[in-house]
Amino acid sequence: MTGSTPEDTFAFIIHPIDPKKDVSRKWPWLGRILTRRQVDFFSLFFPPVYISEITGVRSASTGKTIRGWFVACPFTPQRMMTLPVNRVYNKIIATGRMAEKLGARILGLGAYTSVVGDAGITIARALDVPVTTGDAYTIDMAVQAVRKAAAEMGIPMDTARAAVVGATGTIGSVCAELLAEEVADLTLVGRRPETLEAVRERCEDGARAQLHTSTDIGSIYEADLVLTVTSAITTVIEPQHLKPGAVVCDVARPRDVSKQVAAQRDDVLVIEGGMVEVPGPVDFHFDFGFPPRMAYACMAETMALALEGRYEDYSLGKRISRAQVREISAIAARHGFKLGYFRSFERGPVTAQQIASVREHAAASRRRWTGTPS
Repeated sequence: MTGSTPEDTFAFIIHPIDPKKDVSRKWPWLGRILTRRQVDFFSLFFPPVYISEITGVRSASTGKTIRGWFVACPFTPQRMMTLPVNRVYNKIIATGRMAEKLGARILGLGAYTSVVGDAGITIARALDVPVTTGDAYTIDMAVQAVRKAAAEMGIPMDTARAAVVGATGTIGSVCAELLAEEVADLTLVGRRPETLEAVRERCEDGARAQLHTSTDIGSIYEADLVLTVTSAITTVIEPQHLKPGAVVCDVARPRDVSKQVAAQRDDVLVIEGGMVEVPGPVDFHFDFGFPPRMAYACMAETMALALEGRYEDYSLGKRISRAQVREISAIAARHGFKLGYFRSFERGPVTAQQIASVREHAAASRRRWTGTPS
């Protein structure tokens, strides 16, 4: 007698980024009565939380459908940055155990749960289901977004000056390697000179770009294209750091680009990186801040692996290869995942008229531009 085939399932761990706002998504009454500081404090004592079931994810090529779940680790970024790493691991592992009990066959780690400690390795060893951080597809979508935004702004990739902020991180370093193959000039920005030098050496393999390193955020001022993906818990890019006509792709959560850029700079294009359109009539049954049918790339990687039947650890650790990025890109494309429309500062879609307005204002600003930060 033949046994039944296990259902294709996945789960994804989320956690509060903006404590008060994100708690309100699940419990509006609690978000109203607790202050941001209180939410951050009480997150120490909250257990893992079941959020919702995800239905309707369907492969465009095979017609296979899968279902999944959102489960939440209650810790805020501030808590994850300040608590002993083993305590954070234990909470994430407990959240993973909840996913296992729900029936998930692969688990994705979202936001800070994917970067804590050794970037998923310890968590994967402690769980019975395979784990991915989603970093490989996040890298692919970020670079695709930069290419598309450059085209919309009339910036040829092969003559562009680019910068990667957070270039020593897992995502930033591979984004830098891929962009070095396409642009004319690339500046790697990070905090540690010796680690930046190691990334620069990796970028030299197949590079067409002139490569530079810097620990000064001001060094992005002459970049046409900026991809930023730090693990900072406060913004790092301010209005004075960007030249007229620049494109900034902000992949970080929390965001790296200050909202003052939106308020003061109508001559630059800031887009979010990593928003993906999910194939099928997907319903997340939870508002995590994205429009219908849209997901973060890290979520999409988890879904794509489930659709592919690749129930194995995937994007783990601090080093992702270009080959791995290209593999998950092909897998996701085969099942119908694709780059979503542009959003800017959680608002969108960014329209063709808005991009035309940015180009017009940039042209006017360049007539006054001195080539040095104000």
